[in-house]
Amino acid sequence: MLKKLILLASLTYGTVFSASLLAENISPLPLKQRAEIVDELLQQRVQKLLPELMQQTGIDMWVLISREYNEDPVLKTFLPSDWLSARRRTILVIHNPGKGESLETLAIARYNVGEVFKSAWNPEQQPNQWQRLTEVITERSPGSIAINQSKDFAQADGITATDKELFVAALTDNLKNKIVSAEPLAVSWLEKRIEAELPYYRNAVKLAHQIIAEGFSSKVVSVGETTTEDLQWWFRERAAQENLPVWFHPSVSVQRIDDPQPGNPRSTGVTIQPGDLLHVDFGITYLRLNTDTQQHAYVLKEGESDAPDALKQALANANKLQDILTEQFEETRTGNDILLAALEEARSEGLEPMIYTHPIGYYGHGSGPTIGMWDKQHAIPGGGEYSLFSNTAYSIELNNKTTFEDKAITIMLEEDAFFDGDGVSYLNGRQQSFHLID
Repeated sequence: MLKKLILLASLTYGTVFSASLLAENISPLPLKQRAEIVDELLQQRVQKLLPELMQQTGIDMWVLISREYNEDPVLKTFLPSDWLSARRRTILVIHNPGKGESLETLAIARYNVGEVFKSAWNPEQQPNQWQRLTEVITERSPGSIAINQSKDFAQADGITATDKELFVAALTDNLKNKIVSAEPLAVSWLEKRIEAELPYYRNAVKLAHQIIAEGFSSKVVSVGETTTEDLQWWFRERAAQENLPVWFHPSVSVQRIDDPQPGNPRSTGVTIQPGDLLHVDFGITYLRLNTDTQQHAYVLKEGESDAPDALKQALANANKLQDILTEQFEETRTGNDILLAALEEARSEGLEPMIYTHPIGYYGHGSGPTIGMWDKQHAIPGGGEYSLFSNTAYSIELNNKTTFEDKAITIMLEEDAFFDGDGVSYLNGRQQSFHLID
């Protein structure tokens, strides 16, 4: 049976992963302060990052269209913090005039959309929203008009069939010929992080680590009573208690060395026992930034003070695989290049690797280079052909199987990291020793 929840401010780590985790624990900010930070970061991204991205991709005008509760994934990232959805039909227009001039950020809406997008439509003067949009475009005569449609990236494919049909029908033939896919711009906007975001991203990952450390402790787990399902729901409740949404339901599984088929985690209806190797997959959203973490805990047997050496070696092997993978990160290399090189190197060093690393940021499974999938350990068309760029974040997700004395243990790790163009750094360290539960 699960034990009573304990306030986040009183948590203590039972396991040290890296020097960065030795600092005092933190608490999530109140919702109002979070909203202020979200809005400030959005303004900075639009002012400092977006002009550079539009210049690089050669897109003069970006049109984003959504109806309430059916939001384009990219448009959602432009909404102010107190807009929980689009309103009626929300149309945003971002225009790069060029020649060093500032971007125009307009809303074809009755009112401003936050502080960034200024209203450019008075329905009393022009009742037709589509006609007003056409007027705004015609007045600026852009060389290209980008809309969010993409074959390879779902988050860059946000315009609906109806909205595209109505938009195109409202344009003159000359303007229709200027429509292009916004895919390169949309993906860049989603994957790129600015310097001001990084301290908050580190805190988001730290909060996730704190909750995992609490859940993987004797404060929560009653050995012989708590089940994996109990623990899954504890993680879900714990995050909700702090107003930290989870973007997928947490999973908890168990491996036992003496199983008939060792190395195969079990997660349904398992009561946690001494000697179990526990695994969690857990992700939260904080300040619109997502985390994705997989870590392990060992349940001590009577008389034990640490995990067995074989398990510690298995964890060290998985850490080695992390290093092999992140050492392959070089700007302009494709996800496929990185995957295949890392797998070859790992196998040459006697490891049994699987790599399925993905971009992370505004979305947990973000847009950008796909670096393997758990069921596709080979080059992947589309996302795998996308190149790595600097100032992007990734969930370094992988597993490695270690066999000893005819037994096998699979260590499944996932830690969030940042690539600055020169190398990869973990946003709040990584697991290099087990959480211990007695």
